[in-house]
Amino acid sequence: MFAPGSRPGCHGAERVCSYVDHMILEFSSRVAVSAGVLCATGLLTLMPAAAAGRGRAEPSPPAGPRAAAPHPLLLHRPGVHVRPRTGAPRVPRVSALSWLVADARTGVVLAAYNAHRRLPPASTLKTLFAVTVMPELPAGARHTVREDELQGIGEGSSLVGITEGRTYRVADLWRGVFLNSGNDAVHVLAELGGGWRTTARRMQAKARSLGALDTRVVSPDGYDTPGQVSSAFDLAVFGRVGLRDPAFAQYCATVEARFPAGGGWSYPIRNTNRLLSGAPGVKPYRGLIGIKNGYTTHAGNTLVAAARRDGRTLVVTVMNPQEGGGSTVYEEARSLLDWGFGAAGRVDAVGSLDAWRPAPSPSAKTPAAAAAVPEEPGAGWTEAGLIAGATGLGVTIVVLVLRLPVRGSGRS
Repeated sequence: MFAPGSRPGCHGAERVCSYVDHMILEFSSRVAVSAGVLCATGLLTLMPAAAAGRGRAEPSPPAGPRAAAPHPLLLHRPGVHVRPRTGAPRVPRVSALSWLVADARTGVVLAAYNAHRRLPPASTLKTLFAVTVMPELPAGARHTVREDELQGIGEGSSLVGITEGRTYRVADLWRGVFLNSGNDAVHVLAELGGGWRTTARRMQAKARSLGALDTRVVSPDGYDTPGQVSSAFDLAVFGRVGLRDPAFAQYCATVEARFPAGGGWSYPIRNTNRLLSGAPGVKPYRGLIGIKNGYTTHAGNTLVAAARRDGRTLVVTVMNPQEGGGSTVYEEARSLLDWGFGAAGRVDAVGSLDAWRPAPSPSAKTPAAAAAVPEEPGAGWTEAGLIAGATGLGVTIVVLVLRLPVRGSGRS
């Protein structure tokens, strides 16, 4: 340790004190640097955990499907897709040309058949219409219907009974859409939303923004029109997004209402979704919360339905059953919902309703979106802030230690 000829016993006390000062200072420096590095390393190690905690509204349920999902192109392949674990119930036999079962909260697809097959959607397309137009029209606003707003309604369309020259609240019109599937109500609301063709273009853009790439909108009311298609996957996307809007959820879950008839009179209207309202031969499904049914000659019977049980909400799409009569679409949806609730925690994901949704830009985050996903306490530091804080703390420790006075040398 000592340089040749510099042992304390061979030289005076001044050389000994100088050497001791040097060693203490060197030791302090090393301790300071090590402490700074350890502090910085510790904070950087904790940083991913803190960052991961941000934006998590609630922990994933332990009984849910595993996080690992297959490639999104899997659902583009024909046939039934399901990944059962031990003890999972068998998927029911369903005659529909296309169907899908998904968890409405997480977007995880539990099972599907021809999920991306493009088929006429009938009035289930009204879910996309509502998701696109509803946020911009105040429910309490009143509107007097003009003659031109009722032009172009397709022959044989379902109607709620809107009359030219009569004044309606926007909420009345939406009840006409969801309960009676009224194409006349859709025409009036579309005019309020910018016009028929403009609304169709807006719906198309909205579908793309949600990652619903199978949908082509020609007629906003879902009326049979050449080229108009959607898929079980896309319709489930629209229904899931709609349920996040309290107004949408309330309208689609309404069983009965009264519709204005003028002169202070009104008449009753009842939801045509038999799984919600019931009908001869169709028992209402326990926990059902909507969403929309439809029928046209080319589409056959179609249905997007959602139900909640034991804290879980499932969304199911059934398109064009090939067996039975008009009630088959409801019974097949019932069997798929029963299977979905029974399969909780016993199947792995086969896809996600968010698979094709473009990732939002951080700068595009709206206050509403931020409020929907609250941050956890203590998770407010950004990664850059954590790095800067760790580095600054380490440097501060180094400086403070180096500035401590060296004791025992007897020198100032």
